[in-house]
Amino acid sequence: MKNEAEIKEMVKQKYSEIALQEKETNQSSCCGAGSCSTEVYNIMSDDYTTIQGYNPDADLGLGCGLPTQFAKIKKGDTVIDLGSGAGNDCFVARVETGETGKVIGIDFTPTMVDKARANAEKLGMNNVEFRLGDIENMPVTSGIADVIVSNCVLNLVPNKKAVFQDIYRVLKTGGHFSISDIVLTGELPEKIKSAAEMYAGCVASAIDKDEYLGYIKEAGFENIALQKEKAIIVPDDILKDYLNEGEIAEYKNSPTVIYSITVYAEKLSCCAPTSGCC
Repeated sequence: MKNEAEIKEMVKQKYSEIALQEKETNQSSCCGAGSCSTEVYNIMSDDYTTIQGYNPDADLGLGCGLPTQFAKIKKGDTVIDLGSGAGNDCFVARVETGETGKVIGIDFTPTMVDKARANAEKLGMNNVEFRLGDIENMPVTSGIADVIVSNCVLNLVPNKKAVFQDIYRVLKTGGHFSISDIVLTGELPEKIKSAAEMYAGCVASAIDKDEYLGYIKEAGFENIALQKEKAIIVPDDILKDYLNEGEIAEYKNSPTVIYSITVYAEKLSCCAPTSGCC
């Protein structure tokens, strides 16, 4: 298995390619991974097209939920989008926060940041900005955000625990997050877990749901709640690139289930209980 640095570089390269792909190519695969289904349909993302602020140029079809729909964004809020891609969730959040608020998108892929900045310029949104950086060490000051959102990104980061710790640092006391992501119950076949394309495609990198929620609690968040949950079915014509017929049948008969979840939590204390600062 690759180390953390190698995984991050692999994901960065893959998402640089995705930024230049057509949306239909991304939608017919696992979050843009290379294995395209012969039947073109989304296996992950929800439909944004009826949501105010939606911009088709910023929608790469890579999401697995609608976190802004549940994020309770108010006028004047400062909102941060983790793994902002071409800017879709940022522009939706901008409608909610209005001209008096601020939206910051963070992505570690230069090609994505360039694409998002170009989209923001076309839309004339002066209070939406995009920064290049890692989401486990965000390029923002502590206690700046009222709301943090993210759409199918945290599962790509090897050190998910560090991401939630940094979310806690960046949120104001009384702030909250709404994050859509991929988790699972059970064990994925080893051939899927070791496939680079399936890692970049959000599936192989998913961790156990209870472990994921445990990281949130450990970081110090309270009032943790699942706002939405749905099972994800990976089509056979994607699975067959990694598994033979017998292995596919065994996988389908196993208790393993891949889920898209949208999880909400609040920062109610000035600092995490493990930091000793309170």
